[in-house]
Amino acid sequence: ARCTKRWPAERMPFGESTPFILIARCHVKQDCLAAYLEAAEVADKAVKESEPGMLHHTFDQDPTDPLAFTWSEVYKDDASLLFHLTNPPLVKFVEQHGEMGGARSE
Repeated sequence: ARCTKRWPAERMPFGESTPFILIARCHVKQDCLAAYLEAAEVADKAVKESEPGMLHHTFDQDPTDPLAFTWSEVYKDDASLLFHLTNPPLVKFVEQHGEMGGARSE
């Protein structure tokens, strides 16, 4: 049987204080893999220590492509994401990713 029940809009409050998930997929150049993993570990640790609004944060390697990764992040609210985007350890990592990232090998 197909579910056709729809929740009224007032039961699903969305706005700046609503938690949400962000999924970021990336690919790394072969010759940068070790340096990228090290940089990701440093950034991951710093984010976990400095961002109370980050409710869930994982970094996973693709099982079929060792150069592909997925960051899965859940933020408490919009302010938590905005803090994350300006958090110095993340800013540094994004710069490093710009140097080490590559096109997907598909």
